[in-house]
Amino acid sequence: MLTTGKSLIRAKAQPTRSRADGNRPTGWRLWLADLLDMSAPNHDAGLLWAGVALLLTGLVMVYSTSIALPEQKGITSAGPTYFLVRHAFVVIAGVMAGIFAFAVPIRGWQRVALPIFLAVAVMLVLVFAPGIGKRAGGAYRWLMVPPVTIQPTELMKLAILLYVADYSTRRQARMHEFKKGFVPVALAIALVGTLIMLEPDLGALVVVSCVALGVLFLGGMSARLFFGMSALLGAIFTLSVLLVPWRRVRFFSYLEPFAKEYASGSSYQLTNSLMAIAKGEWFGSGLGAGVAKLKFLPEPHTDFLFATIGEELGVVGMLAIVFLFYWIVRRCFEIGRQAISFDLLFNGLVAQGVGLWLGVQAFINLGVNLGLLPTKGLTLPFMSWGGTAIVMSCVALSIVLRIDFENRRLMRGTVL
Repeated sequence: MLTTGKSLIRAKAQPTRSRADGNRPTGWRLWLADLLDMSAPNHDAGLLWAGVALLLTGLVMVYSTSIALPEQKGITSAGPTYFLVRHAFVVIAGVMAGIFAFAVPIRGWQRVALPIFLAVAVMLVLVFAPGIGKRAGGAYRWLMVPPVTIQPTELMKLAILLYVADYSTRRQARMHEFKKGFVPVALAIALVGTLIMLEPDLGALVVVSCVALGVLFLGGMSARLFFGMSALLGAIFTLSVLLVPWRRVRFFSYLEPFAKEYASGSSYQLTNSLMAIAKGEWFGSGLGAGVAKLKFLPEPHTDFLFATIGEELGVVGMLAIVFLFYWIVRRCFEIGRQAISFDLLFNGLVAQGVGLWLGVQAFINLGVNLGLLPTKGLTLPFMSWGGTAIVMSCVALSIVLRIDFENRRLMRGTVL
């Protein structure tokens, strides 16, 4: 009886394996289940289709604006679909990257927030390394990673967003303190800002700064520290414009773009952009019928894609694009507020940070095309030609869709 009792004790102490345990889904099965669990109650269809609409419209407009570009750029061996094919590959790469980003739980993004930030900061340094960095137009903004070229400033927009959101979550109790709450993150932002200024890329610096400061403010930074840091960055930005002659001329020329001293020089892009938009009127001249892209408007497939949209699709087309961006930004903030209501601060800050990122960048690009802001090279998210920018826009939107996916699971009582 004693032996039998000991045997029973040993049997109870040892874990039993059942068929149910053998059938428990592995990590990759859970990953695939999350990826395929896209039924109507589980995701924001409006947000998803707004992003898809911008990607497809951008694909069509890049083709329309780039038909004559191979000949203009001396790529005589290339046909009229040269830029279209490459942009299509980038869009496919962006969609694939977005799928993988969606399948990663948000807690996974939080774990790697700091390593991602440090890795991208190193990449910002490597753009100046001979043989690795690529210089174009007097700027060091690209890394040569055969067979592709990477723009680290685009990666930094997501990296600093994740880092600042994680920092605000971990230091929530000290966000109002200057020494232990403000100084560490301010030094990190200052380091990134310095590297971007050295490239130089003033447009990217504005977006990165707005995202970082916005997420810090939403994460609990005191108004005094927020406005103090904003004033400091504003002063640095002002000095960087006033102390550099060509930036100063470009900055002030937009106030009177058709003046004789500016029209054929510093405001040449802006004057042609305004004329293209004016020519489009309400309904546009027709898809592919625009003439500004034919040697009049420089780089119509990148920074001034919106001007071509205005010429070929008119005010109606431009308003449709503005509405799609409005919808994306609005949903990002609503999804973020919902996550915060579930006490998921990191999730909420990331979603709202993506809304800030896409909203600020789209606002600057549209403002430049419409003559409301000084001319600055900054692409239109999801639409303009540019490999790294397209991929990162898709990844950012997919992360927000993942946050919404997890919010909906919590509302159904599912444990994440």
